[in-house]
Amino acid sequence: MKADTITKAYVQDASIFADIFNYYVYQGRQVIEPEQLMERDSTKIALPYGADGTVVPVQKFRDVQKLYAAMTDGKIEYVLYGVENQRRVHFAMPVRNGLYDMLDYAGQVEEAAKSHKKERKEQKEKVEETKGGKIPSTDEFLSGFWKEDKLIPSITVTILFSSKPWDGPLSLFDMMEVSDPAVRACMDNYHVRLIAPAQMTDEEIMKFQSSLREVLLFIKYSEDKEELNRILESNQKRFRELEHRAVDVIQAVTNSGIKYKKSEEVVDVCKAIQEMQMEAEQRGKREGEQIGEQRGKQIGRQEGEQIGRREGEQIGEQRGELKKAKESAKKLYEMGMATKEIAQVVGYSVEEVEKWLRLV
Repeated sequence: MKADTITKAYVQDASIFADIFNYYVYQGRQVIEPEQLMERDSTKIALPYGADGTVVPVQKFRDVQKLYAAMTDGKIEYVLYGVENQRRVHFAMPVRNGLYDMLDYAGQVEEAAKSHKKERKEQKEKVEETKGGKIPSTDEFLSGFWKEDKLIPSITVTILFSSKPWDGPLSLFDMMEVSDPAVRACMDNYHVRLIAPAQMTDEEIMKFQSSLREVLLFIKYSEDKEELNRILESNQKRFRELEHRAVDVIQAVTNSGIKYKKSEEVVDVCKAIQEMQMEAEQRGKREGEQIGEQRGKQIGRQEGEQIGRREGEQIGEQRGELKKAKESAKKLYEMGMATKEIAQVVGYSVEEVEKWLRLV
């Protein structure tokens, strides 16, 4: 299964989704409850908007989007929360997320107009046409959006599931070069709301209450063995009881090779990592021994060849010296020199010289 599919399914869970926005909006305070989030169709999301609170569908664009409904001061307030999962940096993210939010707002305006139009039609069909319903002004009629209508806020957070830092633009202004402050003052900026583990402190990540905490910690230190062991040790209670879906995200993002049995209720990540490291050490030891053995044989052959070559050179040299001594002895003998004197000149015994000259 692809990493994008796994991370999307993970974030779609209400408890993980709520944890994301409790961290980003409320600095880790548990304000949003999972049961306050409404899941909708993958292509449409119903908003409690329009005449008499009529529920109308608006197009959904984000990876994951949920409607948050909470009772505040005796009335229900709504917020649209959306998450974009990224495995890599998107250098046009400010435009992408800004477009998503504006499309949400445009969709709400359009659906409000449809709702008002439907309401007016139903009013005309009643016997008392003008009682109980609002008659819009000309401006309201033309815009389709009435004066008392309000939009539902839309907030998008981007999560970078990677150990690499986000080095792309984080605002619309970051994508521009505007030197004139007067021009810049007339423009509206849009900021990317980012969660990137590589650029977060451990203290910030610890504000998450769900398994997303362990997922982000593991991803952050996935390329540093010593730091990863440290973080596993200091948080081992939670890492020893990690849910399967969180481990699947870790495996998909970091390719860490964590193995577990599907029958297990939770995964002991600390134990799995230790077993992997032991296997890697044993494998490295075996490979090292094999390489050492092969290298030893190679060195043995090389040394044998060198020894043989030296011995051959020595034998050849000795034979050459012997031949030269014999030739010298013969010439000296022919010149009338005594064998005893010849032996002293060539450096061999008298008996050896006499054998060469066949005198014995």
